[in-house]
Amino acid sequence: MTPPAASHKKIPHEHWRIYWEKATEFYVTMIDAVQKRNWNAAGLAGVHACISSADALLVKYTGMRSSAKDHLQTADLLKSHINDDHAVKQTNRLAQILAEKNLIEYVDKSYTEKEALALKINVERFVDWVKKLLR
Repeated sequence: MTPPAASHKKIPHEHWRIYWEKATEFYVTMIDAVQKRNWNAAGLAGVHACISSADALLVKYTGMRSSAKDHLQTADLLKSHINDDHAVKQTNRLAQILAEKNLIEYVDKSYTEKEALALKINVERFVDWVKKLLR
């Protein structure tokens, strides 16, 4: 069975900066939460930094972003629309990061220091990749 087509909406290209500002704010929040040892907040802020980063990249280069409830559709859009040597690796990283969202928000346990610090590394690598492409 083939996966459903990604739902998306058109966004003016110049609005990519709005999404990048959000990504930056979430990223800084993640760093602050790690320093304060707030692992749940760090994890969730990191996930949202990646979602907004991906949106910024898609909007700048394609004039669209995902409107699907499943954030994994964002990774699919990146993989199919961003032409870069590292796109497959980074969209796979994004998918791993997005999978953590459910663990942080909906599983009846707290996110651990080890989990948050591992996620932070992946978030940094993904956001750095996006930042290079946005220049």
